[in-house]
Amino acid sequence: MAFHEENLPEEVKDFHRMIQTVIEELEAIDWYHQRAAATKDPQIRAIVEHNRDEEIEHAAMALEWLRRNYSNFDQYFQEFLFSDGPITHADDEHHHDHGYSHGPVDSPKVSISSDNSLGIKGLNKRG
Repeated sequence: MAFHEENLPEEVKDFHRMIQTVIEELEAIDWYHQRAAATKDPQIRAIVEHNRDEEIEHAAMALEWLRRNYSNFDQYFQEFLFSDGPITHADDEHHHDHGYSHGPVDSPKVSISSDNSLGIKGLNKRG
């Protein structure tokens, strides 16, 4: 697993791990889906479709972790998932109503420790 920066906090590493997990699971879903479509053998099709569906479950669990831990994911999942009508309609209305474009992914939900350091060593020291 390659990180693009050094000395990353564990929360950022965990975020990256889950993003990579989603990518890998979606890739596996695609591979199994293609194999099922390509085979003429009904038993092979049944096996790879079963495997594909398990990968969908894994991807869903990783996405749920992201939703629970990053409010931007939760916000957009609430807006787009399980909605009716054109998919882009909600996005267009949301951005028009709020007058902004997509920004960076938010920070993880963090609680402040008793020393006001956010759990980051040395943060509460004043130099």
